[in-house]
Amino acid sequence: MRLTSSGIALRFLFSILLVLLTYNPSGYSYFHWVYQNIHNLTPYIAITGLMLLIGWAIYLKATLNSLGFVGILLASALFACLIWLFIYWKILDLNNRSAVAWVVEILLSLLLAVGMCWSHITLRWSGQVDVDEIDER
Repeated sequence: MRLTSSGIALRFLFSILLVLLTYNPSGYSYFHWVYQNIHNLTPYIAITGLMLLIGWAIYLKATLNSLGFVGILLASALFACLIWLFIYWKILDLNNRSAVAWVVEILLSLLLAVGMCWSHITLRWSGQVDVDEIDER
């Protein structure tokens, strides 16, 4: 299977939707929906929560499988340094919590999208294939 620019864009689109639907500072997210209805939970809230949980499980498992723990730490450190650079250049103000949250959420989405694409990228660059271990008994 070939990795295309539209494939990368779709992976990023779904990762940013997953992150922003779960929580975002605008006040329109699953977190806010649950918080506002904590004493009146409905099946809609439960089903939506389960669908988001399934999405997170898929993205986190793929990211952990392709990048590994060390790769996730390195990518997170790179993104933390990018935030530091934005603060250093005065593009981002730490006092503006909403702006910081948006930047962190975009970078988290990028990390998840990279995790979904990384196996394809390493295959193209090195010829190495990432596969899940199969327990043969």
